[in-house]
Amino acid sequence: MTQQKILIVDDEFAIRRLLCATLTRAGFHPVEADCARAALSLAAIEKPVVVLLDLGLPDRDGLELIAPLSRGGECPVLVISARDLTTERVAALDLGADDYVTKPFDTEELLARLRAALRRAGKVVPHQVVQATGDVRIDLAARQVWKGAHEVRLTPKEWAFLATLAADAGRVLTHRHLLRSIWGPAHEDDLVYLRVVARALRQKLEADPARPRLIRNEPAIGYRLVVQPA
Repeated sequence: MTQQKILIVDDEFAIRRLLCATLTRAGFHPVEADCARAALSLAAIEKPVVVLLDLGLPDRDGLELIAPLSRGGECPVLVISARDLTTERVAALDLGADDYVTKPFDTEELLARLRAALRRAGKVVPHQVVQATGDVRIDLAARQVWKGAHEVRLTPKEWAFLATLAADAGRVLTHRHLLRSIWGPAHEDDLVYLRVVARALRQKLEADPARPRLIRNEPAIGYRLVVQPA
């Protein structure tokens, strides 16, 4: 299935980078715009299924973009803004926004809201299952992990770590990329976070956690998820 395009409209590079990583691991194709003019142009060309819209744009107030970007309600617009006043929320929703998320935001909650918006719009939610080494299966759309016939319960951060690896299964993802994608730019050097989560996942998923075959550490570089050969 062709990846669904999500238009990110935000003038902050760090936010766009975080959202791109989050959407990619969830099976979407992110498209970026850093101003209102670029957003309107890309929306017409790319025809995204959802728009993630910041209100504080350099060339125009984001509230003015909600109506044209929503294409008459065909394309859900999720506002992501640092503006947390009730009046701003009400204004955005009255203008046609599908949802309103304040910064800083949790990436897993944002994905859940995005999937809910897709369902309300009658659009298909991406479905991707990764068959990892051994008997581990990872359903990225349903956010489920199976070891053999049993579903494995993960914490939100354990899921985010595993899903990020699964979205690029077989490839080494750097420590910095993982930290930025899961915990945000402020934690790019906190390697202890990765070690704790990787250890917890190995305890839950590996046949022998002391000799991991599923979640492999590449010393001084990062981690990768080992998948079964095609």
